[in-house]
Parts: sequence; structure tokens; C-alpha cells
Amino acid sequence: MSPQDQPVRLGILGTGRMARDFAEGLKHAPSIRLQAVASRRQDAADRFASDFAVPDATEGLDRMLANPDVELVYIATPHAMHCDDTLACLEAGKHVLCEKPFAINAKQAERMVAAARAHNRFLMEAMWTRYLPAVTRLRELLDEGVLGRSRLMVAGGAFMPPFDPDDYLFRPDLGGGVLLDAGVYLVSWASWLFGQPEQIMATGRIGDSGVDEHDAVLLEHADGSTAQLYVSLQAKRSPDVMIAGERGSIHIHPPVFAPRGLTLKLDGADEQHLDLPFAGNGYQFEAEEAARCIRQGRTESSRMPLDETLQIMRTLDTIRARIGLRYPMED
Repeated sequence: MSPQDQPVRLGILGTGRMARDFAEGLKHAPSIRLQAVASRRQDAADRFASDFAVPDATEGLDRMLANPDVELVYIATPHAMHCDDTLACLEAGKHVLCEKPFAINAKQAERMVAAARAHNRFLMEAMWTRYLPAVTRLRELLDEGVLGRSRLMVAGGAFMPPFDPDDYLFRPDLGGGVLLDAGVYLVSWASWLFGQPEQIMATGRIGDSGVDEHDAVLLEHADGSTAQLYVSLQAKRSPDVMIAGERGSIHIHPPVFAPRGLTLKLDGADEQHLDLPFAGNGYQFEAEEAARCIRQGRTESSRMPLDETLQIMRTLDTIRARIGLRYPMED
């Protein structure tokens, strides 16, 4: 097997739910070999390694970064740690796939991107939705002009997890809140569809937790297209996306972050359902994209470019400014 065909050797930083979901997805990613896991506690790393047959389990990031068998690091730590963890990996010569939200704010994201470019290392935001079969097919349909000009996107979702003061979702010091946790998907969808917004309007409610729990956002773009977005921890509704254009609409089947189908409602035609299933939980597709880019010598993905990630972070910053949410580490 040539070096180009060798699986990329991956280390996972973190052992929480996201790390476990990602590791489960890797069972369907032949171009990735799960080589190492690092946690704040050795016992947590050992349990994770036992569950997923990981050869190397370490306490702390430094020991994993010293491992020459690790080429790529998937960062699954809390939001507030993404910037420092990414910088440490890049400075150690590792490629990085960083879980969303990419950072707390655009200032941090700019540092991360600058470091990746300075060290000539691959860096990508782990916006896994972009690589799923349903989203790939949606892009093809839009590029074929099935809707004519796309003019409107309506997207959102609402869920009510039990309050836990120790859960990152409710902790300002960890970058919690519904916008960075779930709303980032919606803003990324709008960016993917319409590009950078020219006007950003938003309202939101800061809960007793000190983070945003209920947000509504309107994005207006240069051509007049709009994205109407909502996300909430104070209501219940399955997340979905609808795109409308001159010739009809496309409904992306829920959940918005892992769709497995599309419904086309076009003028003069019967409603058409497209089933686009996939094996596993879907996280394998972003991992395969990272591996492909790395083996081709690329330092970013054209499907999730770093400049777009920066633009999305700036949009999130503006939304937070509109709703009055600032994190302690930003003071």
C-alpha cells in the first residue's frame, strides 16, 4: 500500500459524548485509523480505549502530541477549550479537525487559522452535516437550478434538556448556550446556501444560567435572500430546514444536523421524496474528508473552507452582541 493509500492515524482529545459519537462513526471510515485518545483523567482515557479498541490512552494532551503515530487530532473538548487545544496541536505539527463551534469568537478563530497557515497544517471545522449524502444531493439539485433562484430559508429547532448546572450547555465559563451549541448549524446552513449576510437582526433571552436559551435570527443577504432562524431550550420542536425558490421548495428531513432525505415540492409536479440513507451515525463522512485532504497534501477543505468558518464565527459574534451575551473569558 502506497503512503497515499495508508489510513490517517487519528487521536481523539476528549472522552465525552461527542468523542464517543465520533469514534462510533469511525467504524465506517476506512481511511482513518483510531490510534490514540487523551483525557484529563487516565481512567477515563482507559475506559474509552477499552470501548473502542484504541491502542494508546493518555492523561493530558501533551503525551498524545508527543506520539509520532498520531497525525490528526479530533478536538472534542468543551467550546471554551477549542482555541488553546487547536493551537497546541498545530504547534506540535499535528493536523486538526475541531468540533463545532470552532471557537468562542472570531478573534480566537483567526488565531487558529493563522496558526494552521503558519505551520502548514490541515485544519477544518467539524461541521459534519455538510458531508452527508442528503446534503451532497441537495447541493447538486441547487446547482442544477431545480428551484431557480433560492430566495428563502426557514430553519430551526427547539429542545428542553433537564437543567444541570454542571452541564456545559448551561455554563458561561465553558461557552454554553443554545446559539453556539445548536444555532451554529443553522448559521452554517445559511452561509452554505447564501454566503455572508449583509444585515444581521437577532433577539434572544438570557436564562438564569447566564447563557442564551431562546434565540431568533434574521439574516439578509446582498441579493435580498433571507434566512429566518430560531433555536431554543425553552420549547420543543424537531429541527428542520426548508429552502424556497422561484420554482418551489425543498424540505430537508429532520433532524437538521443529520438528514437522511429530501422532499421536493415543485410547481406543476407531484411531491417527490428522496431517501438518502447511510450506514452508521454519519460522523464518518467528515473524517473521510479530512483524511482525503491530508493525503492529497491540502491544508483545508473546499467544502468547509477556513475563510467561511471565520465568516460564520463573525456572524455568531454579531448575533451574540445583538442578544447581549458575552462570555467570561472575553472580558
